[in-house]
Amino acid sequence: MMNKTFKALVVEEKEDDIVAKLKECELTDLGEGGTIIKAVYTGVNYKDALATIKNGGVIRSYPMIPGIDVVGEIIETTDLILKKGDRVVVTGNGLGVTHTGGFSEIVRVPNEWVVKLPETVNDKKAATIGTAGITALQAISQLEKIGLSDKNARILVTGATGGVGSIAIAMLKSLGYDNITALSRKKNEAYLQELGAKDIIGLEEFMPEKVKPLQKQNFDYVIDTIGGESVAAILPQINYGGGIALCGNASGIKFSTTVLPFILRGITMVGIDSVQLSNDVKKEIWNRIGNELDEVLLAKIGNKEESLENIESVVTSLLEGTHSGRTLIKI
Repeated sequence: MMNKTFKALVVEEKEDDIVAKLKECELTDLGEGGTIIKAVYTGVNYKDALATIKNGGVIRSYPMIPGIDVVGEIIETTDLILKKGDRVVVTGNGLGVTHTGGFSEIVRVPNEWVVKLPETVNDKKAATIGTAGITALQAISQLEKIGLSDKNARILVTGATGGVGSIAIAMLKSLGYDNITALSRKKNEAYLQELGAKDIIGLEEFMPEKVKPLQKQNFDYVIDTIGGESVAAILPQINYGGGIALCGNASGIKFSTTVLPFILRGITMVGIDSVQLSNDVKKEIWNRIGNELDEVLLAKIGNKEESLENIESVVTSLLEGTHSGRTLIKI
């Protein structure tokens, strides 16, 4: 039986500011849904950090419990297939944005948001992957659809020390890709090389003073997690017939470019959304994670555990850009 009250991180509007504070909550404080989950882990994402600050652009209405993913065990459900005791994961679908999220000991969601974990993925592994991993795997899948298959392909991953970037590199290495370049503000060479990066470039040395419409073709495929003007610098360097998957905006939402990389080199740009993916697609991704992601590489990403009480320090490091790998909140 669930406790009458439980702890959750609640973000509220206070006069002209946003305040995030750990509070005692009741079931009536949660969003509607037919499945109640006892949370075991939730991962902390950059989007979660933005949810705790003013003008973060994440939360639509207050008060709100952030946390865009959660792993746990079903306490109650009205679903005809799911049952009490099932190990499950919830990502996206408005969790922690328009619907109370994972930074809570108890989570309630609509039945259709819930994915039962395969036996090959334990709770901690699922939390380490989380929304970041779903995004990384979807980016790889979309690049595969437009031609990524050659194990010698030159692949660039930006924001490489972040959650999406780290998991993308580990998964690419697990799949046999050896020619991976990591682009990051923090040149954490040892960490990135252990994950599978062959070369590491600092963002400051990568960005030219002036971006030319077409440059030397240095990369075949790109997973970009940061957005902004770095995208404008990357596009002219993509090889003929190559592609780029866009899945983040930590460096901004705007960039300026020309049509030349697209019409003269046949570059494909695909957008990656992990929020509204169907459960069928998510199940395929979780099965792939369980069967294809190297456990040793995943362990190198790190899954430092913190309690709900220490979540503010984790959020601060994410906002300041000093965070590496994945931090899990152990509920």
